[in-house]
Amino acid sequence: MHFCLTGQYTQRALNAILENPTTNRQEAAAKLIEAAGGKLVSMYSVAADGPGVLVIFDVPDPSAAPAISGLTVTAGTLQNVKLMRLFTQDEIKQVRQNAAKLRSSYKPPGG
Repeated sequence: MHFCLTGQYTQRALNAILENPTTNRQEAAAKLIEAAGGKLVSMYSVAADGPGVLVIFDVPDPSAAPAISGLTVTAGTLQNVKLMRLFTQDEIKQVRQNAAKLRSSYKPPGG
């Protein structure tokens, strides 16, 4: 399952990065994701809302994604973290097919 994690570096993390500007945060991210049985797909630095990151990763166990996200927060690395499950177009096709099957079973409020 693919996930997208975004967040801003904390002041503490930014100071540590400035002290060692050649640090490779991608290696650290890959090591954590691989320890969870996953794979880092891509990682980008972003400037929106302050210096931060956007990380796309693949993990076989969906509970690994919030564990990874939580570790980045509790370690004091990231703040304002958002975690999103990404769906392939094949997965979305299956979702649509399931929704079509279930449609007649749902009654909206006032319906």
